[in-house]
Amino acid sequence: MPEPTKKDETPNGQPEESVAPDSNGVLPLPEISLEVSPPPEAVAEGQEPVETDGTQPEHAEPAEPEPVQAVAAQEPGPAENGSNQPQPVEVGVKEQAESGNTTEKGEGPCSPRPPDEDDAAATTPSPTPRPEEANTLKKLSIELPNDSVPLPEMGRKDSVWSLGEGQAPEDLDKPIDTPPRSTLLIESPQSASMPVGGDISFVAKVEAKDLLRKPTVKWFKGKWMDLASKTGKHLQLKETFDRQTKIHTFEMHIIKAKENYAGNYRCEVTYKDKFDSCSFDLEVKEAETGSQNIDIRSAFKRSSEGQEDAGELDFSGLLKHREPKQEDETPDVDVWDILKNARPDQYEKIAFMYGITDLRGLLRRMKKIPKQEKKSEAFAKKLEPAYQVDKGGKIRLVVDLADPTVDLKWYKNGQEIRPSPKYIFEHKGTQRIMVINNCSVNDDAAYSVAAGDEKCATELFVKELPVKIVKGVEPVKTTVNERIELECEVSEEGAQVKWMKNGVEVPTGVRSRYRVKSEGTKHFLVIDDASREDTGTYSIMASGGTSEAHVQVDLKPLKIYQDLQDMKVMLGQPLKLHCEIYPGNVPGRWYRNGQLIQPNDRITIIHRNKVHRLEIESSSLHDSGDYTFVPEGYSQSLSAKIHIIDPPRVHLDSLNFPDNMVTIVAGNKLRLEIPISGEPAPRVVWMKGERVILESGHRVRAETYGDQTSLTIDITEREDSGNYKIVLQNEAGEATASVKIKVVDIPDPPEAPLVPVVGGDWCSMTWEPPKYDGGSPMLGYFIERKKKQSSRWMRLNFDLIKETSFEPKKMIEGVPYEVRIFAVNAIGVSKPSEPSKAFTPLAVTSEPTMLVVDDVTDDTVTVKWRPPETIGAAGLDGYLVEYCIEGGNDWVVSNKELTEKTKYTITGLTPGSKILVRVRAINAAGPSPPRTLQHAVLVKEVIEPPKIRVPRHLKQTYTRRVGEAVNLVVPFMGKPRPKVTWLKEGKPIEPTHVSIRNTDCDSIIFIRKAERSHSGKYEMTVQVENHVDTAIIDIQIVDLPGPPQCVTIEDVWGGNVALVWTPPKDNGNAPITGYTIQKADKKTMEWFTCIEQYHRTCITITELVVGNEYFFRIYSENMCGLSEAATVTKKSALIVKEGISPHDTAQHQYHAQPHSFTLPPTGMQLKTHEFNDRDFKEAPKFTQPLINTFAIAGYNATLNCSVRANPRPKVIWMKNKIAILDDPRYRMFSNQGVCTLEIRKPSPYDGGMYTCKAINDLGEAQVDCKLEVKGGFTFYELMQRGVPLHLIDKYINEHKIVEQEK
Repeated sequence: MPEPTKKDETPNGQPEESVAPDSNGVLPLPEISLEVSPPPEAVAEGQEPVETDGTQPEHAEPAEPEPVQAVAAQEPGPAENGSNQPQPVEVGVKEQAESGNTTEKGEGPCSPRPPDEDDAAATTPSPTPRPEEANTLKKLSIELPNDSVPLPEMGRKDSVWSLGEGQAPEDLDKPIDTPPRSTLLIESPQSASMPVGGDISFVAKVEAKDLLRKPTVKWFKGKWMDLASKTGKHLQLKETFDRQTKIHTFEMHIIKAKENYAGNYRCEVTYKDKFDSCSFDLEVKEAETGSQNIDIRSAFKRSSEGQEDAGELDFSGLLKHREPKQEDETPDVDVWDILKNARPDQYEKIAFMYGITDLRGLLRRMKKIPKQEKKSEAFAKKLEPAYQVDKGGKIRLVVDLADPTVDLKWYKNGQEIRPSPKYIFEHKGTQRIMVINNCSVNDDAAYSVAAGDEKCATELFVKELPVKIVKGVEPVKTTVNERIELECEVSEEGAQVKWMKNGVEVPTGVRSRYRVKSEGTKHFLVIDDASREDTGTYSIMASGGTSEAHVQVDLKPLKIYQDLQDMKVMLGQPLKLHCEIYPGNVPGRWYRNGQLIQPNDRITIIHRNKVHRLEIESSSLHDSGDYTFVPEGYSQSLSAKIHIIDPPRVHLDSLNFPDNMVTIVAGNKLRLEIPISGEPAPRVVWMKGERVILESGHRVRAETYGDQTSLTIDITEREDSGNYKIVLQNEAGEATASVKIKVVDIPDPPEAPLVPVVGGDWCSMTWEPPKYDGGSPMLGYFIERKKKQSSRWMRLNFDLIKETSFEPKKMIEGVPYEVRIFAVNAIGVSKPSEPSKAFTPLAVTSEPTMLVVDDVTDDTVTVKWRPPETIGAAGLDGYLVEYCIEGGNDWVVSNKELTEKTKYTITGLTPGSKILVRVRAINAAGPSPPRTLQHAVLVKEVIEPPKIRVPRHLKQTYTRRVGEAVNLVVPFMGKPRPKVTWLKEGKPIEPTHVSIRNTDCDSIIFIRKAERSHSGKYEMTVQVENHVDTAIIDIQIVDLPGPPQCVTIEDVWGGNVALVWTPPKDNGNAPITGYTIQKADKKTMEWFTCIEQYHRTCITITELVVGNEYFFRIYSENMCGLSEAATVTKKSALIVKEGISPHDTAQHQYHAQPHSFTLPPTGMQLKTHEFNDRDFKEAPKFTQPLINTFAIAGYNATLNCSVRANPRPKVIWMKNKIAILDDPRYRMFSNQGVCTLEIRKPSPYDGGMYTCKAINDLGEAQVDCKLEVKGGFTFYELMQRGVPLHLIDKYINEHKIVEQEK
């Protein structure tokens, strides 16, 4: 029978479609092995048969396929570790070219099968190794008995597990789910070598300091062969744990190693989400083989039964010279020739016919015999020797025909197969495919395909999945004479299971008390009349797992109508116990704490029918305990617990403190002991408020022992003062008492003092008494003072101050100070309070100066003034403006908020009234004396002639491009509000074209998208009654110019062409600034610029290439740019060589002559002129000066000017004639002669005189401007922000200079 060569399985064990190898690929060499099961005697002695064969490397070259024969395969049971990885399986019969294999002999037609032999498994063959490597690659296979499967279910299928098999080739690309790698192994197994028959151990160690439980360790051979369930006499696994070093040790022992034990091993350690692994190799050195000239029938026989290795194959005949036995006769026939000419399915029959029992060893010898395979004429590729598929899966059998026209027939066990939903035939080119769907056990057969006179055959193995337990057995608890039914559900109907009790199979014969039945997938074990002997652990075993449950059978209990009740009895009260049982005539005995109770004067025992009573007249503490009533003849008893209890009491009389108050000085130790009583011993809780004092406390703790409780405070603190409550509780009741503890200490420091009033050299301070006076009355306070930037405190009073206010004096104006307070009581001086907020003694400023009236209207008066002459260290925060009606004394504050400006407008006045105005300067020290106007002001508006203040940039022509926005603001003056009118070219302006908005002080003209029609002179008229002022604004809207009108070629000579043109008709409403001339070769017509920004209307283009013909075009340019189109010459200019007649060229062309020639009309000689280069060097000259600028404090300001010079000048910026160098607050730019200085977030002291100086080799020039920064910070704010005093003084001096210049 051929060997299965294909097996596809998903990781979860579900069957997949099995497909034959592709016809285009090289066929892998099939393996064949025949397994031989050990005799029953070997199994009984606990020996395990061993299988060996060759393992091939994955990179070996494939060889030609050979005929194979295999036995059927069955999947082994799941591994013990519960892994869902595919378990290793191996086909029974294997054959490899040029490689010797030795495996166990399988059950064949002529060999009986032992009852406890495992199910057979299947493996996928590997490619054939090179000849020089074939004898060095080994594999270990060990067969284990399987008692759970009866003989009828085995059939002809055996189970073999192999240590030498790797992962199937088709499974190599499948992902393997492993936890993330981490370091768990502290000692890993190392690779080693050993001789045949020796012992070796591999050790792995894991440190368990950080592990809560034992890690999981697995040993593997090859890719995925788990060795956990394969232990036996040749393989042992051991694990130990050292409690001192906390190290787990895992060992793998290989005993009496064989040659095929060699290979790669792996150790994997898993703990929760951690994972670690280590690979190592084992090399087994084999002995040299001897001569092979022996009798094959004597060499391939089993060893004698009864020795230590009975049940194993003896291959010594292949390795050593050994004389054949006398009873064996020389064969009359050549068995080799018979086997060579026979089909693979006849090997087993021939072997047993001639007495050869070791068929596997014989097949190994046959592999080394070179074979010449006949080339098939009908098949380009035949069927594989064998296929394997899971039950319920799908398989594809593929052949490749040499002649596609040949008729093909498929057979199953010699019977032709017809197309059906079960069997589907497909044609793909020369391939013929038969698909078998939903494979079952009936499909496990021999298949063949006939193409004409030729046939090729294969065998299909259908692997049955293990029977798994879907629903396990549940535990049962019952009484005697009841019916017990144990139920279990498996994954398949008709599955064979085995019921066990305490590990022994349950007898199910006719006279047995146990009955077994099944309904579909459910299996039942029934016990009709249960007895005490039926108690035990029952289990059910299937091929895919087991399930067990415990059955408990007890006697029927005594009926208790009323049980004994646990009771709590007060000391001295009567005690009565009562119970009722059935039957009522059962006597019993009473026990207390295991001692028999006898009736006496105090104890009475009563029994009336079902009622049993125990009565004690007056209970005592000795009556507490466990009471038990035991009926005679029953193992069951009734019990109850009796507690004799006494209420707790606290004895405070022993304390000799009045009103239970204890007084102690802070820092001393306090221990307070109070006697208590109660039964059972009461639970004592000390509490202070809602806080419970624990026994485990460090500084404050409560302790209870014997008949007293104590409170201990190691180092008393002020927080320990208060009422302490003692609570006693037990089962009898509760008692409470309280003790008051008073701890005296120094007072708390007062809160930070307040400084509400500050003078020039004094201040007024107040504070609040401390929140805690230390339990003693306050005696007074000490005051200290220091400068803010100093750390030295100075005491201001040596006699205690009993009040809570004080006025320190003799302080320096402008210097920040801080003060603090000490509280004093009879115990001592407190810690200092927090310092007060820093305060600076400051004086008010002098009155403002030069108060005058600036403007008067019908309801407003505007005044302006100069700052005070003396400001002082407090600086100046702002001004307060007040007014009153002449003759009155009610001053009204005009500005609710201080104004920093020296100009203010009083609004809301009554027309015609007279008012007096005064101004006060305000700083941190308060308001200054007022400055009042000398005369009253009449509230009546004065006519002011209008005046237009045309901005500088509007005094000349205002130019904008077409499409841009025009937004002009023209300020003016005049009172009352002037009337503004606009005219364009003497005509009113259309509101739809131009928007005009007028205010009290300016007029705005706005054009959203300018057009050339908006160009012209705009006249603005401002009129106040009979007074008129006018201004004219010239607006010019420009656009791109048109192209030149006519461009002609004036003359051509040598490499030169003279061009002449006329200016464009449309100059875009702006002067033409130049022209751009381009040329293009007639051949390519690619335009190149000859010259730009050319101002004349004629030009000579030079350096033209001789022999080329050129066209020319010209763009016109104004301030907006180049014209959109260009004018091209109608004719071209041909540059010809010397000596070529002009008549040789085409018409309408100009022809070039030598550079010097005589003009035809006049005969004049053309002369060239030399021109000297213009000297553009120039000393620096500012074309745009700096302008005096006002800036707002905190907002960036820029100063701009433009300079012209050649060579490029060096630009230096200065402030107050001091160069600005590497100051991050300034940024300087220079681009195309425009010089810019940016001042980042200026402050008032950034104002001053700024200078821009340009220097080159020809000279230097400079421009100046004045920058005034408005707003900013006051002197007080600058002090708070930590600005140095020298900078503040510098700013104040500069500010005074600016004011004087004004």
